[in-house]
Amino acid sequence: MQRSGTLGTFFLTGPAGRLEALYRAGGERPARAAVVCHPHPQHGGTMHNKVVYRTAKAFESLGYAVLRFNFRGVGSSEGSPGDGAGESEDVRAALDWLAAENPGLPLVLAGFSFGNAVGLPVGAGDGRVSHLVGIGTPTDRFRFGALSKSTKPKLFVQGDRDEFGLLDALRAGLRVVALPWKLVVIEDADHFFTGRLTALQQAITDFFSPSENRP
Repeated sequence: MQRSGTLGTFFLTGPAGRLEALYRAGGERPARAAVVCHPHPQHGGTMHNKVVYRTAKAFESLGYAVLRFNFRGVGSSEGSPGDGAGESEDVRAALDWLAAENPGLPLVLAGFSFGNAVGLPVGAGDGRVSHLVGIGTPTDRFRFGALSKSTKPKLFVQGDRDEFGLLDALRAGLRVVALPWKLVVIEDADHFFTGRLTALQQAITDFFSPSENRP
């Protein structure tokens, strides 16, 4: 695929068949390339989810190359939905494709809800990934211990009214997560950041702002 600013739908090769994806190549010299993972398919999660879309827009505003994709069995992706193990392999396939398309660029792994729980542990163990972004962390299924040795910069964005990730539970879980990490709490926001998507997007762009002097 040639570098282009045009958003396009295509298929990348996944372990269970083709995965439907959307890609924006970013600026002429993007600093990073990001992959964004969507929420649980059994609850209607797709790469077109509003939180996933606004997360992608945040990265696009920074000039990053951005990849969104549908997990197996979602949309036009082949295969059957699972409960995490297979989807973890899909994340690896997406990272492989993004790295091949952007050789040498550091990658960002971002995920919302289920995509957060599935994606961040994969990103933590992948040397090509420089930063992790967890949005709407579902505390009952997130494996905080998987990040206990990852010294990559990590951003967690959570609504103060998130019904699937209470702040007390999230803060308790983050105690085992290796530094550096930052938790941004969005006031008056539920799990889906209803009415607060702009604040979510701003939290992401602020974290990656050059003024932060992050690696």
